[in-house]
Amino acid sequence: MGGDMTTPAVLPHVDAVEAALGDAGLTVYVGGAPTSSGWSPPGQFVVLYPDPGTASRTSLAGERTDFSHMVQVTCVGATVERVLWVADKVRRALDKPLVVAGRTAWQPEDQGGPPVQRDDDVTPPLFYVPVQYLIQSIPS
Repeated sequence: MGGDMTTPAVLPHVDAVEAALGDAGLTVYVGGAPTSSGWSPPGQFVVLYPDPGTASRTSLAGERTDFSHMVQVTCVGATVERVLWVADKVRRALDKPLVVAGRTAWQPEDQGGPPVQRDDDVTPPLFYVPVQYLIQSIPS
C-alpha cells in the first residue's frame, strides 16, 4: 500500500519550521549542532529535534490525512539574555501558519519548556532552553 498525495510526511513539516526560523535570521541545525573539531559555535543558534509525528484518520473509512508532531526547538546562546533573545525570536518566527506544500498548516502551538540551563560540557559554556512546538496540518 503506497498511499497518495494526501498522506502526510514529516520532512516537509520539519523543512517548513527550519525555513521559518531561517527567514527570521536564525542559524538552524537539525538533530544536533556540528561536532567537528574545527567548528566554532555562533553567538546564538537553534537546534531542531523533531519527532516522527502522527498521521490520523478523519473518519472511520478515511485515509490517514491529518498530521501532528512535536518539534523541540533548543535555543542556544552565550548568555542567559542571549538565549532568551533567541527564544523570543523563535516565538515571533513561529507566530503564523507554516507553509507546507499541499497542506494547510495551523500556527505552531507553543508548548513551553523548562528554565534556561547552562552547558558546562563546552568551552566556553553556553546556555540553552528547549521549547516544544506542536505542528498540525490537514490536506489543502
